[in-house]
Amino acid sequence: MPILPANKPQKVVDTPKNFFIYGATMNGKSYLAGEFPNPLFLDTDGNASANPYPSIQLRNIRGKDGKIKQSVVDQLDQIITELQTTKHSFETIVLDVIDDIVVMIEQYVCDREGVETIGDIGYGKGYAAFNNIFQQLVIELKALPLNIIYVSRIMTFEENNVTYEKPSLKEKHVNIVNGNCDYMIQAKKIGKNYIRVVKDKRKNYKRENIDDERIITILDSVSGAFEKTRKTDRTVQEKLVKKMEEEEEKQILEETPQSNAEEVQTSEEAEEAIEEAIPQKEFKQSKAAENKSVQGPVSTRRKPKVK
Repeated sequence: MPILPANKPQKVVDTPKNFFIYGATMNGKSYLAGEFPNPLFLDTDGNASANPYPSIQLRNIRGKDGKIKQSVVDQLDQIITELQTTKHSFETIVLDVIDDIVVMIEQYVCDREGVETIGDIGYGKGYAAFNNIFQQLVIELKALPLNIIYVSRIMTFEENNVTYEKPSLKEKHVNIVNGNCDYMIQAKKIGKNYIRVVKDKRKNYKRENIDDERIITILDSVSGAFEKTRKTDRTVQEKLVKKMEEEEEKQILEETPQSNAEEVQTSEEAEEAIEEAIPQKEFKQSKAAENKSVQGPVSTRRKPKVK
C-alpha cells in the first residue's frame, strides 16, 4: 500500500490554539478569555463562584500541621488527566492567573523540602525542581486538543523617563509560556474604551487558514492580529545594529569598574581574610611555606642578636 501523499497542493489549516493575555485589574483580560468557546476557568483569586463560566478554584490545601496535604501540582495533574481521558464539552482552558500558579508551585517545592525559599535548597536543586514542574505543565497543556489561555497581571517600569508596561509574570517564566503560545495580547482600558492589541505572535497567521470561525471573530477584535510583519530596510537595520552594539558596550563599561572593585583586594586585605579563616599558627606556617617556595630554602640558623 503506497504511503507517499499525492503530489498536489493541499489546503492549509493553521489555527492558533495557545494565547497569553495580560493586563491590569478590571481591564478586560478575563472578559476576553471568556469569549473563547466553551471555557473552563482555573481560578486562583478566590472569585470562582463570581465567574459566570464553569470554574475550578486552584490552591494548596494545608493540614493541621501546616504542611501541604493536597498541592496545586496534584490538582492540575488530576484536571489534565480527566481532560485527556474522559468525554467532556470543554474547548478552552483558562489559567487565571498564571502568576499565582507559579507562586503556588514554588510553595509546594519549598514545603516538600522543608525550607522557606527555593534558594534555600542547595546546588540549584530547588530551581531545577520548579522548572521541571512548570515546563511539564505548559507542555502537557499544549498537548491537549483545546484552546489554552494564560492570563497574567501587569507591571510598569520606567526607562529614560518613559513608562513601559509588561506582564507581571517574571520574564524567565514568560519565556516558557509565551514560547509555547501563538499570540501575546494586552488588554487595556483607555477612558471608557477597552482595547486589545497584539504584542507578540509566533508568525503571521492568515484568516483564510483558520478553520474555526469563533477564533477568527475573536482575533478580528484584536489590533494587529492579522497584520504582516514589516520588513526592515537594510540601512535602517544597520543603524539599529550599531545602536544596539553601542548600548551593549556602554553597559559593559558601566559594569566593569564595579566588577573589578569586587574582585581586586590588596595584599593586606587578603592576609587579614586568611588570618580570620585559619588559626594564627597555621597562618604563619602557610606564610613560611609560601616564602620557601618563592625564595628557595630558608636557613634555619638563628641570626645573632644585635645589642
